Amino acid sequence: MAAILETDLVIVGGGPAGCAAAVMAASLGMASVLVEARDRLCSKLYAVPALDNVLGGFRTGPELAAAVTRDVERVAGSGDCRLLLGARADIVETEEPVRGRRGAAPAAGVVVRLVSGEIVAAPHAVVATGVGPTPPESTSWVAGAEKLRLPPLWEADLAACAGRTVLVVGADRPLGTLLRALPDTRLDLLVPHPVTDDYKTEEARRDDRAQLIPVRRLSVARSEEPATPGPPIAPHPLRAEVELPDGTIRHLAADAGFLNIGSTPCPPRGDLARDLAGYCPPGRQHPRLLVAGDLRSAGYQRIMAASGSGAEAALRAYYARTTTPPPG
Repeated sequence: MAAILETDLVIVGGGPAGCAAAVMAASLGMASVLVEARDRLCSKLYAVPALDNVLGGFRTGPELAAAVTRDVERVAGSGDCRLLLGARADIVETEEPVRGRRGAAPAAGVVVRLVSGEIVAAPHAVVATGVGPTPPESTSWVAGAEKLRLPPLWEADLAACAGRTVLVVGADRPLGTLLRALPDTRLDLLVPHPVTDDYKTEEARRDDRAQLIPVRRLSVARSEEPATPGPPIAPHPLRAEVELPDGTIRHLAADAGFLNIGSTPCPPRGDLARDLAGYCPPGRQHPRLLVAGDLRSAGYQRIMAASGSGAEAALRAYYARTTTPPPG
């Protein structure tokens, strides 16, 4: 029989939203279990080189991640939150509370089944598993990139690419963040992207180190010749062919390449309601399932927005446990 861990609130996802939910729950006297698939909290923040839209004076992602981790470890140390790091949630299900049956069936409304076989049960769940990079094979405008296994841009060390030509497939927002973090680095970035992503390019458009190229389609492959002289900065150089909006064909050459197509929601299996894009709008969920952070929609993927939604989700769970309705 799988081990069952019961708590007041189960939190799935240890990014800014999940961590905010844990700290808020502790302040309300609610015990929580936080399930995070990676081996540390806020792991994606460690790849964010520059911040200018968060409170507290934090200027880099690692600074913020370290501070958030300290806050969660503080409530964990007091016994208010149990951390399950390196534990992946497989299924999140709602169940009617079962009274008088212990062990075989948890007396709780949400059951989170981990890949390991363990079960965490609680009256409510905050689900904040966030998003991952969009694979090129899921798009209609990119061909060939899936065979090359290009790394995501947020993992790039662009400082090591100074003076070389780099192909950035897609104009998602990490491009602007990296440019802002390296204002004095000499870069030559070729950025083909679909016309529909023009709205993402406002920050990069102001930086002449990024050559934004609206395209209908892109095909990319390995090349035998580097684009610029110098030692290799990637396993192999690249060549690409793009079709511009007017039908013109253009050929590109680069010394390295990175994917920056966008984000894809990563919800666990189970009872979460999804929209056509795979996101989980909070208003469409069972009352016991509280979605927070980037998993909510593509339109609010910001650190501060995620943190606020996580704290609010914990508050909703708290008010649902009391006879006092939430104000407003």
